[in-house]
Amino acid sequence: MDSLITAAARALAAGDPLGALKRIALRNDPPALALRGIAMAQLGDFARAKALLRRAARGFGSREPVARARCVVAEAEVALAARELEWSAKSLEAARTVLEQHGDRANAAQARYLKVRRLVLIGRLDEADRTLAALDPAGLPPALRVIHELATAGIATRRLRIRVAREAVAEAQRAAVRAGIPALTAEVESAARTLTTPAARVVADGKDRSLLLEEVEALHGSGALIVDACRLLVRDAAAAISLARRPVLFTLARALGEAWPLDVSRDELVARAFRGKRADDSYRARLRVEVGRLRKELRRLARVDATERGFALAPREAAEVVVLAPPVEDANAAVLGCLADGESWSSSALALALGTGQRTMQRSLEALAAAGKVQALGRGRARRWVTAPPPGFTTTLLLPAPLS
Repeated sequence: MDSLITAAARALAAGDPLGALKRIALRNDPPALALRGIAMAQLGDFARAKALLRRAARGFGSREPVARARCVVAEAEVALAARELEWSAKSLEAARTVLEQHGDRANAAQARYLKVRRLVLIGRLDEADRTLAALDPAGLPPALRVIHELATAGIATRRLRIRVAREAVAEAQRAAVRAGIPALTAEVESAARTLTTPAARVVADGKDRSLLLEEVEALHGSGALIVDACRLLVRDAAAAISLARRPVLFTLARALGEAWPLDVSRDELVARAFRGKRADDSYRARLRVEVGRLRKELRRLARVDATERGFALAPREAAEVVVLAPPVEDANAAVLGCLADGESWSSSALALALGTGQRTMQRSLEALAAAGKVQALGRGRARRWVTAPPPGFTTTLLLPAPLS
């Protein structure tokens, strides 16, 4: 490896893409193409970065498997940064195997971390946790130690294990100081802010107040019956019932939870669930059907009792009922939760992350764009959606996570 390539690689490792490009901008040999691709990725030109990395991989060919594998890992990292989540996990795994066989422990670990970060984005936390547990961060460079700790914090935060998340972020901050890379430091600071800003609102006894993630964790351990409007489920200490695919039932459950221990009139339930102006015979019949369905869904957690003027929620084991509401009420709050990371997402990546159809996602994005909450960049397959992170709160609870 010649001196210019070595100097450019060191500049990239220190987070100085312009310094790297000054040395190799006019070169087209495979090592220079690979470094140029990484530099363009650091500068935010992901399309150009992927093209350069693919040219470099073809240039290395089968005669230099390690260099080719490094290009595959770099391209996967660019795709992750561009929120293109459909890339081939098999190709990344094959590259990781080659790197481990040739003793390149750092880049093999980077491939595993990319897999973990993708799994976290799409809500497959159990698999992400198993993959992360197989990695020993001891002896890795400080930059990779930062990534390890941020992955640990991300999984812990979504599982509401906030003490674990705080410890991981603190370790990431120490590793970021040793790494001395501004972009990593900024990423760690963003993760730290998530733990100190309001994450949700709790509605109980007619009062509404903001909660930090630690307070949400405490609420989940309190034994209360929680109607969770962040993840569209009803849970107590023993079980969780998802109503994400039953929006009418969840609307009824939320109305009953907000009124507990009082009842809710039939007129109000019709207005909230069916947008009807008054409970005529047709709406009353429909309401009886939906309440019957809600009783069946919640039978392990609570009763739905009929009263003279409407219905009331009666928990079976829990001592109280509370409603956990998003920090901002929006029909497309989960989409905003993904976009709040500041990255540009494609509609297909958002659909994959949130487990919905792409056409449904496109309608949600169009509604948000019409309201001025998101904006589109590019056209056709290159179109990406972005938004500024909403000020003053975190959207962690809106992101994919298992029920238990």
